[in-house]
Amino acid sequence: YYSCACLVVAVSVLVRWVAGWVLPQDSNPQILLHTLMMHTLFDVGVGSTVGAGVYVLVGTVAREHSGPALTLSFLIAGIAAALSAFCYAELASRCPSAGSAYHYSYICVGEGVAWLIGWALILEYTIGGSAVARGISPNLALFFGGPNSLPWILARHELPWLDVVVDPCAAALVFLVTALLCVGIKESTFVQGIVTVLNCCVMLFVIIAGTYIGFQTGWVGYKVSGGFLPYGVNGMLAGSATVFFAYIGFDSVASTAEEVRNPQRDLPLGIATSLTICCSLYMLVSVVIVGLVPYFAMDPDTPISSAFARHGMQWAMYLVTSGAVLALCSTLMGSLLPQPRILMAMARDGLLPSFFSDVSEKTQVPVKSTIITGICAASLAFFMDVSQLAGMVSVGTLLAFTIVAVSILILRYVPPDEVPLPSSLQTSFRLSQECDEEKVGSPLGDGNHEQGTSEIKDVITNWMS
Repeated sequence: YYSCACLVVAVSVLVRWVAGWVLPQDSNPQILLHTLMMHTLFDVGVGSTVGAGVYVLVGTVAREHSGPALTLSFLIAGIAAALSAFCYAELASRCPSAGSAYHYSYICVGEGVAWLIGWALILEYTIGGSAVARGISPNLALFFGGPNSLPWILARHELPWLDVVVDPCAAALVFLVTALLCVGIKESTFVQGIVTVLNCCVMLFVIIAGTYIGFQTGWVGYKVSGGFLPYGVNGMLAGSATVFFAYIGFDSVASTAEEVRNPQRDLPLGIATSLTICCSLYMLVSVVIVGLVPYFAMDPDTPISSAFARHGMQWAMYLVTSGAVLALCSTLMGSLLPQPRILMAMARDGLLPSFFSDVSEKTQVPVKSTIITGICAASLAFFMDVSQLAGMVSVGTLLAFTIVAVSILILRYVPPDEVPLPSSLQTSFRLSQECDEEKVGSPLGDGNHEQGTSEIKDVITNWMS
């Protein structure tokens, strides 16, 4: 009997959930600054998604899986990512609070599952940010003449007594980004916007210059003996599964929902626009690079710069490398930005100490959580080769995407009174119910239904404006 009682209590705690959708703004006086608009959400989404992976994945996936059909692999992966993005957009607009997938699972599934999702996201962002930071010094070394030419203070050093290779450059960059995030969300998103624009300019150069070379050389990459699908449809789909992780990053937009001025309008548009731009850039880059070099001759490590070098443009290597460095910096910011907000959301729910939810009165950001996040990420980036733990990033991401999709399904069966909607839309639905009731109890043609419909249109128009 005692064991059964303990089991019942454990299950009840595991599936305990919030009765209603109460936003933190109503219960916690420490709120974040509402300053983000759609263009800043676009910067966060594109900057967090378009990382250095595209500069490497193009060669690896084309050689081993897709061949010239790499563009279709990016398209299929983009469609799959869009399905998850739509789920994030709906939940973020209905419940615009910090926490992203953690908060959605807490409300829809239960506290125990949300606790698991929260720690999975923390692990994902910490390890992902550390891995990105350790990838910057090898790229910077190309500007100094090689990996052994970096200044001593930035170069990697082996510590035999600890059997580790420390990376001061990675740790310094993490601390720099952490300091920027502590200054304020407006300032950090402004810097990320500049870095994102520069990275997109590099990718546009690759597209335009590559197209010109392709027409000059006759697109030799598409004239291979294996045809457009050398590995068949299965190879193309396997390539889609690999390049899917190049789209990870749009969930960072959802984590900033509490800081958006008009979340019901800007969050869905920001997520959809950023994902569309990323998919378009990926497809155009893959079309060009696969056409310049046969897929079997691609360099798996530096496919884009080696493609230009193959056609006599050695100087383009430095431009492409600068784009990779910018992409790494932008992705690092996108990894460190959401994590303090997840810690803050978990602290608000009592799953972490309360100081994690403290918000600075001056900068209106969770400074304590941001500093702790930066110290942990910098320590990992400095001491550890996190490549062996990088698989946990994929596990955490897939788990979060799955729970968000399950939350949408659960939401379809939640009573209408408990579904989170903007107050203006709740007013429109109430007007709709009232005019339906009046229509049933009044003769046709009395004008009540038309008047109610007009009021609904006015409310929805005001909400969208």
